[in-house]
Amino acid sequence: MTEALAQLLDTLDLERIDTNIYLGQTPATRNKRVFGGQVFAQAMRAAQDTVSEERMVHSQHAYFLRPGDPSLPILYEVDGIRDGRSFTTRRVVASQRGKAIFNTELSFQIRESGLSHQVDMPNCVGPEELEDDSVQWAKLRAEMEKKAEKQSQDSSDTKHPIPRPIEIRSVDPIDLLNPAAKEPEQLIWIKANGLIEDIKGHTNRPLHYAILAYASDFNLMGTALRPHSVNLMSPKLQPASLDHCIWFHDEFRADEWLLYAMDSPRSSHARGLSRGSFFTRDGRLVASTIQEGLMRLHSD
Repeated sequence: MTEALAQLLDTLDLERIDTNIYLGQTPATRNKRVFGGQVFAQAMRAAQDTVSEERMVHSQHAYFLRPGDPSLPILYEVDGIRDGRSFTTRRVVASQRGKAIFNTELSFQIRESGLSHQVDMPNCVGPEELEDDSVQWAKLRAEMEKKAEKQSQDSSDTKHPIPRPIEIRSVDPIDLLNPAAKEPEQLIWIKANGLIEDIKGHTNRPLHYAILAYASDFNLMGTALRPHSVNLMSPKLQPASLDHCIWFHDEFRADEWLLYAMDSPRSSHARGLSRGSFFTRDGRLVASTIQEGLMRLHSD
């Protein structure tokens, strides 16, 4: 297991401080806000701890209310709304300084058999033929710092990208410095950056679900930005996730390659809507996502 993945697993290991009350931490970061996928996944872990393991989460719907402060712990309060014969419902509110920053509802279900169909997996090159996106980000950082005369030509940043807990390989990566207008769709291969060890003879499925929930927040807003020659690096852009939803359809491992197929059917009123589908290497559709994000452009 890589150090970056181990840190993510530590982040998802919440401290239970009272009945249905949990405390989550944020790893040291330069970011001024907590990554939305972290709060989304930590809330799932809190809810999972209140539900028996034979009931697996099948959907989560969330709203991001305020920016999270990465220097402060996050308090998660779980409301056990309903425990039915087949379905269980939980509500989770995350707060800092006594104010809610995030709320979400999750539904859990006992596994059942039933009617089944799915769309086909897109045809594209495999992850082995693609460069990891962290390499491109390292090159971008080096170029920007070089222009700012803060870094010499022989910097090792481009040779040694910062380890990340999630590996991402874009089938059609954008030019981060000079993005060209493209169709509002993209394909990326994604997986945890290391092997998630099985625990006591089982696959620890709830943890795999939480890791995919964390990873599902990557690249969705970027998909809605692609037609506009803008990316998240633009100083004129004020981006923020507004809401995020995920549905789980089938079993998977988060430490094996999944194809994340995304598209954006609409952007308007400073908001962009994006959709995503996760496929295993053998073509099974295992999860779906939808997110709306704030994409506010400032004139100066």
